[in-house]
Amino acid sequence: MRKLLMSLLMAGSLLAGGVGSALADDASAPAAASAPDTTASAPAPDASAPAAAASAPDATAGTANAAASAPADASAAAAAAPAAPTAPFSVDSSKINSGDTAWMLTSTALVLFMTIPGLALFYGGMVRKKNVLATLMQSFAITCLVTIIWTVVGYSLAFTPGGSFIGGFSRVFMAGMNYIKGDKATTLTVSHLAPTIPETVYFVYQMTFAIITPALITGAFADRMKFSAMLVFMTLWSIIVYSPIAHMVWEPTGWLASAGILDFAGGTVVHINAGIAALVCALVLGKRVGYGKEAMAPHNLTLTLIGGAMLWVGWFGFNAGSAVAADGRAGFAMFATQVATAAAALAWMFAEWAAKGKPSVLGIVSGAVAGLVAITPASGFVGTLGALVIGIVAGVVCFWSATWLKHKLGYDDSLDAFGVHCIGGIVGALLTGVFAVKDIGGADGSIIVQAKGVLTTLIYSGVVSYVLLKIIDMVMGIRVTEEQEREGLDVSLHGEHVE
Repeated sequence: MRKLLMSLLMAGSLLAGGVGSALADDASAPAAASAPDTTASAPAPDASAPAAAASAPDATAGTANAAASAPADASAAAAAAPAAPTAPFSVDSSKINSGDTAWMLTSTALVLFMTIPGLALFYGGMVRKKNVLATLMQSFAITCLVTIIWTVVGYSLAFTPGGSFIGGFSRVFMAGMNYIKGDKATTLTVSHLAPTIPETVYFVYQMTFAIITPALITGAFADRMKFSAMLVFMTLWSIIVYSPIAHMVWEPTGWLASAGILDFAGGTVVHINAGIAALVCALVLGKRVGYGKEAMAPHNLTLTLIGGAMLWVGWFGFNAGSAVAADGRAGFAMFATQVATAAAALAWMFAEWAAKGKPSVLGIVSGAVAGLVAITPASGFVGTLGALVIGIVAGVVCFWSATWLKHKLGYDDSLDAFGVHCIGGIVGALLTGVFAVKDIGGADGSIIVQAKGVLTTLIYSGVVSYVLLKIIDMVMGIRVTEEQEREGLDVSLHGEHVE
């Protein structure tokens, strides 16, 4: 494990050098740099969005024939063509699509539902009884904490134009985001990535992604991290890791977005990002007291199954909502999500049945989550075959990673956050490059580009997470005492317990 961390640090130093050079280039480049095709990322508006609010049509195609007969007219037409919006802007309320807005309000509630209560119950049922309240508390506190961080600075760093690796500060404390109701007309701001819905809706929708991502990490260090240290780590991680990765992948000026990465709903931004940070947390904190020697069975699999079912339902907002429109692509994303999840749950169940002689409740629900994770980057890009294959592969590979791989390498990933989210996210990201259908998503897949996004996220998130944990450990300590751990975090950290 030390060799793994050292390799991540060395790779990170090389990446940091490249990032610094690129940032310097961004600073000297003209502000009106190229605007990449936004169909490759989740926040991209659907082609059905009103023309006045969506990106401008390609001027070169429309003027090619005219140029042959009337060069002056073609030049004038090209000069007069409106530029595609590259930052949040104001529109008349008549430009807002009520159907899209209603769907995105619903999707926002569904994604929040994934964290509280979905993920909280899913994780809470898997820990020992003495730690269930502490586990639930982590998800709830992160929801509150990230809401404020996202409002103050997170959204601005992730979803406003800036450099290739980080956004700007135009939306700090949500400056400039408004709704102005006048006597004759009402105006409001919209994001350039979601021009048919109010910016407030898009802001909160993306906030729910920013909330669940760090909450996923808590599964790796369950039973042993100080609550105070967890709050500090999640604050810094949300700003320094999540926002830059989201910007690189989903903001059109981002480095990976410019390269053509396909991540419809967060396979890279959410799952690989959280999963590798989870592994680093598990390695830095070390194993639980008694790990491998004492029984650490889940205390209530009923809660885990209920939480997993809530995650499945909420995931339709996660994936289908990432179309940012109530349209056919959202429907296809919902379809792909359902098919892949069912396939992965069955694949894990049968793999476990063959390996251990019995199919378990924990196994089938873990397989379903693995399928949800893997289909996330692909949901708006693949058809039936892609959804089936991604689901089956994710179910088998994540079962292998959560059992054989974890045992072989000896790390204590308490609730398999790395084994399911990072490994499942990698499977989904790479297979998106294989099975992407241009007629569905408007973009061809490239496994090379997908691998670039995977490696960038693994290195950046892994290295920065390690550095943050080490600094926090030196300043305040990150792990509870052995006595507190044996007593249970419910009592030792929160003064409460479950009867």
